[in-house]
Amino acid sequence: MRRVVVIGALLGVAALAAAAWWYFGHDADDGRLKLYGNVDLRQVDLAFNNRQRIAEVLVEEGDRVKRGQVVARLDTNRLEPQVAQARAELAAQREVVARLKAGSRPEEIAQAKANVRSAQADAANAGRLYERLQLLSEQSSGGAVSKQEIDNAKASLEVADARVDVAEKSLELAVAGPRKEEIAEAEARLRAGEAQLAYLEQELEDAVLRAPVDGTVRTRIMEPGEMASPERAVVQLAVTDPKWVRAYVSEPDLGKLQPGMKARIGVDTFPERGFEGWVGFISPVAEFTPKAVQTEELRTSLVYEVRVFVEDPENELRLGMPATVAFAPAGGGERLAEADAKPRPKASGSTKTSKKKDDT
Repeated sequence: MRRVVVIGALLGVAALAAAAWWYFGHDADDGRLKLYGNVDLRQVDLAFNNRQRIAEVLVEEGDRVKRGQVVARLDTNRLEPQVAQARAELAAQREVVARLKAGSRPEEIAQAKANVRSAQADAANAGRLYERLQLLSEQSSGGAVSKQEIDNAKASLEVADARVDVAEKSLELAVAGPRKEEIAEAEARLRAGEAQLAYLEQELEDAVLRAPVDGTVRTRIMEPGEMASPERAVVQLAVTDPKWVRAYVSEPDLGKLQPGMKARIGVDTFPERGFEGWVGFISPVAEFTPKAVQTEELRTSLVYEVRVFVEDPENELRLGMPATVAFAPAGGGERLAEADAKPRPKASGSTKTSKKKDDT
């Protein structure tokens, strides 16, 4: 009886060993390549360009956001008056440029001509007065008019002639209009004002933080009332598309992979399901096996990083999930079955996977 029990136990152990061999090693004999890695995705740290106090944060952890959606705002009570002042100064400078380019108005030219005629009339009157005094002095041999009066009349005539010259030059300037250098200076001031306004308007636009891509809010880092800066992220987004499995392949198996090669991905969370994928990147440089690789035979070998992009329209895969990637046998070409991506069983004492941040 005891012998029967021992024989039965031995047979049971043998059956278990055979089943374990089939489960763990059967897939290796059919030519299928399997890689093990972790689900990875890109992350975006959103920060303000301005140094100002945060007015509001509009999202929470787990919220799904669309590209262009507002996630936070800064206090703009000091910035908005600066923008208004810059707009007013720019409008004034535009009018200056327009006035210079338009030249003198017809009324200004007419006024300049009138000033010339007035100055000419004053000069003619001063000339006649001077001539009369000279004639009177000659007739009376200098007794009727003093030399001082004649000198004053001559000076008045010279002043009147000078005023005629000034009025004529003013008329010429009115007809010619502003100098081209004045117009160029005014235009340069206008461009400076436009640049200043554009800068302030960009500052005002930067006070609104928008999502650059579709994603999910992973972390809400800062709160209203805190001082924002370009060095501190306010919100961290997880970009849910694309997703990929970061795995590593040894040099002997490297030739079995090609960019675009179809694959099937399985995860422990969905043991009866598989996700479609394809090879999107094969590293051209070898590296030492990172800690994230869980297969013991590869931990001391040189391997190549492989990224297998995965289709996950329902957003079911999470960052860091252990995943199994199954490929068709070399030269096989048949469709991969669901069982090919069956997650590998958890071994006791296995090392915990550490996330490696994407460096691209």
